[in-house]
Amino acid sequence: MGKQELTLEIVEPEAFHDFMEVMSDYAPQVEHLVCQLGFGDNDAAQIDQLFRLLHSIKGDASMCQVRFVVPFVHALESLLERLRSGEVAYEDSIGDVMLLVMDRLGLALEALESHELLDDLQLPLLMRALNQVAECPVGELLQRCQQLVEQITGIPLHVIEPDAPADAAAQLSQGDLAFFRLLALQFEQRLPQFEGRTERNLELALEASRQAPGMVDDRQLEAAVYMHDIGMMLLPESFWLKVGRMSESERLQMAEHPGWAAGLLERMPAWADAARMVAQHHEMPDGRGYPLGLRGDEICSGARILALVDAFEAVTLKHAHRGLRHSMMRAIAEINASERQFDPYWLARFNQVIRMRLAACARRPPGE
Repeated sequence: MGKQELTLEIVEPEAFHDFMEVMSDYAPQVEHLVCQLGFGDNDAAQIDQLFRLLHSIKGDASMCQVRFVVPFVHALESLLERLRSGEVAYEDSIGDVMLLVMDRLGLALEALESHELLDDLQLPLLMRALNQVAECPVGELLQRCQQLVEQITGIPLHVIEPDAPADAAAQLSQGDLAFFRLLALQFEQRLPQFEGRTERNLELALEASRQAPGMVDDRQLEAAVYMHDIGMMLLPESFWLKVGRMSESERLQMAEHPGWAAGLLERMPAWADAARMVAQHHEMPDGRGYPLGLRGDEICSGARILALVDAFEAVTLKHAHRGLRHSMMRAIAEINASERQFDPYWLARFNQVIRMRLAACARRPPGE
């Protein structure tokens, strides 16, 4: 596609706002239909409904002068037409492409509205890959879909065996860890959506850490996972799952919560490393994080892992209605699209963990 078709600009602010609103209605419908196809409900009526939705999105984008959306949706229509004609049967890799494109378009719209950079979304690369998928021979289609997802998200969908896990560096107090875990479970019980988050976060953090044996102490990281959000219990519940932008006052309050939990750990000398992880887990390599605006190597490795785990949990929770595999795909795609917020060394190892989890999901029977 030519450059003009991918010009990212707001031509008419009111029309752009209108399109944002209709997309907030269209996107969940697209997701629902794709997920239903993934569960084995591969009937012509659903495919036709999905095609009509895409056609409506393309028409509204053109009418509202949000022109960069049009070629992406047109390419999805071309892909879906191959399903409608019976040329190819639905596979998860086709659904992954559709969801990835819808996600990227949603992130691009949000970035335009907020006057943020869109470079990390790799839209020109995605457009070229989409055109190749739409036009490739039928025998290459599924492989090209998988390659597109891998290329854009950085997540190859095949298993790579992990390195052997390192032994625990030190035998610290099991009593302390049991107490920290108890506090985490108390926070977990505050909202139904939080159920199971402690175990999910712990498993993910330890798996990521063990991709680079010996760099982070398992026990210190375990303590940090348990304690990192304890300070949230001291904030109003409205902060916990807040949608939309925070006010300046709310941001200042939010910036305090890592210090409260870290302050507790700092008063126990054996957990000094865990305290650093907790205190720094909202810092960013470019210095835009909080509470201290640390940069690069000023942030400890445990905090960098915890930042990835925290972000992954937040996005999968937001998209849990998609099912496990698709919510994981959305989360890791969004994290890789915001790679400047995360340490590249640990992001690569985190991606490795998600590769293995996605491969495990792919081996499960449909609908399980």
